[in-house]
Amino acid sequence: MPSSSVPISSLQSIKGVGPKRAAVLAEAGIRSVTDLYDYFPRRYLDRTVTRRIAQLRDGESVTVVGTVTGTRLERGGRGRSRFKALLSDGSGSLELTWFRSVHYFSKSLHEGDTIAVHGRVTFFNRTPGIQHPDYDRLGSGDGQAQGAADGEQYKTGGIIPLYPTSDAMKQGGVNSGTLRNIVHRAFRDHPLRIVEYLSPAIIEAHGLMPIDEAYRQLHFPDSSEQLERARYRMKWSELFFAQLFFALRRTEERRSLSSARFERSGDKTAGLHAHLPFEMTGDQKRAVKEIYHDLKSGHQMNRLVQGDVGSGKTLVAQFAMTLAVDNGLQAAFMAPTEILAFQHYAGLKHSLEPLGIRVALLTGRQKKKQREEQLARLESGEIDIAVGTHAIIEAGVRFRRLGLAIIDEQHRFGVMQRKALQDKAENPHVLLMTATPIPRTLTMGIYGDLDVSIIAEMPAGRQPIQTRLCRESDKARLYEELRREVRQGRQAYIVYPLVEESEKMDIKAATESYAQLKSEVFPELRLGLIHGKLPPDEKETVMAAFRSGELDILVGTTVIEVGVDVPNATVMVIEHAERFGISQLHQLRGRVGRGTHASSCYLVYAKMAGDAKERLQAMAATNDGFRLSEIDLRVRGAGNMLGREQSGTASSLRIADLMTDGEIMRAARMAAFELVEKDETLSHPDHALLRDYYHTHFRKRISLADVG
Repeated sequence: MPSSSVPISSLQSIKGVGPKRAAVLAEAGIRSVTDLYDYFPRRYLDRTVTRRIAQLRDGESVTVVGTVTGTRLERGGRGRSRFKALLSDGSGSLELTWFRSVHYFSKSLHEGDTIAVHGRVTFFNRTPGIQHPDYDRLGSGDGQAQGAADGEQYKTGGIIPLYPTSDAMKQGGVNSGTLRNIVHRAFRDHPLRIVEYLSPAIIEAHGLMPIDEAYRQLHFPDSSEQLERARYRMKWSELFFAQLFFALRRTEERRSLSSARFERSGDKTAGLHAHLPFEMTGDQKRAVKEIYHDLKSGHQMNRLVQGDVGSGKTLVAQFAMTLAVDNGLQAAFMAPTEILAFQHYAGLKHSLEPLGIRVALLTGRQKKKQREEQLARLESGEIDIAVGTHAIIEAGVRFRRLGLAIIDEQHRFGVMQRKALQDKAENPHVLLMTATPIPRTLTMGIYGDLDVSIIAEMPAGRQPIQTRLCRESDKARLYEELRREVRQGRQAYIVYPLVEESEKMDIKAATESYAQLKSEVFPELRLGLIHGKLPPDEKETVMAAFRSGELDILVGTTVIEVGVDVPNATVMVIEHAERFGISQLHQLRGRVGRGTHASSCYLVYAKMAGDAKERLQAMAATNDGFRLSEIDLRVRGAGNMLGREQSGTASSLRIADLMTDGEIMRAARMAAFELVEKDETLSHPDHALLRDYYHTHFRKRISLADVG
């Protein structure tokens, strides 16, 4: 944010900005000259790369500059109308059509206006046209340059800045051309006084454009090359300060929070190694090594283990827990659902109790006497590892000496729930785990203060899952393939999106379909039903029957999405797959392919178009969760992908984009962490301006401060 040479209240000191126009700008958040400088163009019209109308091709997105040669308002039945304008550039004519805001466009566009339009070309009767194009007025029909009534017109060069303007701004007489002239006069009459907050060493090391020049080039670029340099500088700076926030916070935590030092790897850790029936993957070994380094450092570990579905994150957590027990400490393992908590408990009990490690389960449905006994043993230190749901963070749960807190599927817990587990001891080491792959650039942007271990490699012997798209009308053939798998001794899942029939969405509910499948489709097979509304006891009874092979097919909702591990299950059928997001589809698919038998996933759809088509085709094309997460990010954007709590950094960015600016993010992150490593408090005189800028302008913009 620049420091202007004029007072904040002086927006009306700019020629052409009176009280009415100032009020319109204020509604858009532009209340001062400083705000005006920070109101960047949304895109640019490069006259050197505009297309002539005679060169247009069907389906391409183009920018065309021309003169309006005619307009007409066509009124239809039932109050429907459309506005058309004919644009000519000397080489041909282009028909522009608007079906919405017809009254506004009919009043604002006139014959003789010179405009730049942008949109997708479609041909009708050999005539090119664009429906609902974006447009910017460059000159008016009375012969004046646009904005000339306000005084001098900024003489545009080859690249014209196009500013974002809302309907309210346009109706108030402020469009892109008006803003362009106002900004030009501000630069001319109120020269910027921008203090360069980055040190000369940082600017030189990273080849950055000076900040005052970057502002000028963003608003009025001399060339496309200069514009790119300016955009790089602004993106780099924004991402640098976001990463500086993480670097400073992590350094402060490491300086102030000491945790138990796990100094020895004893018999239990060695025993776990010795009894492994398989070779760990390279990613698993690397993650264990990184965790051991953290636990032996004496500083509090804050590490996120990101693993694709079925990559073996739980084994990595087991090594962390055995190391804690070897050092006389307890571990807590919190899971989001009772099904998952019980599964983890059963797995840990099987693997670790033979080593002399005592494992207990804490859930909300335990009987009072059993729970009181467990709590007493936990407080006395007779229990080494407590596995549980939210029940593990209740006030009455006390540990004798908690040294390690593990949170599985951490994104399913709120900030306060994660903090409540950490508060069970003084600075326990914290290990977060997720089976929902997140694009690497988002990981840096959202979890920048955490150390991250990535497990993408699959255990040996796993066969890739074959994913097939299946029309609703082809389900009879699908059911025959499922029946053949069951005859060979395998098991299957059939998943539905909802528990009850919805009046708004044409989706079959699991409860209704289960009855039909059992009586009409698979009367000879053993079916079970599970969904979120079942009592916990019934859920566990059904899951236990499926795990033991007493059921052939498990019909359910997405309650089986995370963590359910039945190696004998080889078929996943997802009904109305077009209703699911990529992450859910990938998690559901990951319930099969967990043994040595070939597995299949069938995505059954009724209609497939737009984003749904892209999602399903992506699922059929790859099993790579990290690749799918990149596609998901592109389709949905960072905020929708992460949810409100975790998208703070993404929403605080004004010019950088976590989806497209990964390389800039990596460079900025490295620079920020290197700087803090050399100057932990930014107290060096060379960093005084940077420190002041960070605390004054940037830190308050990050809404992520209390997340993680």
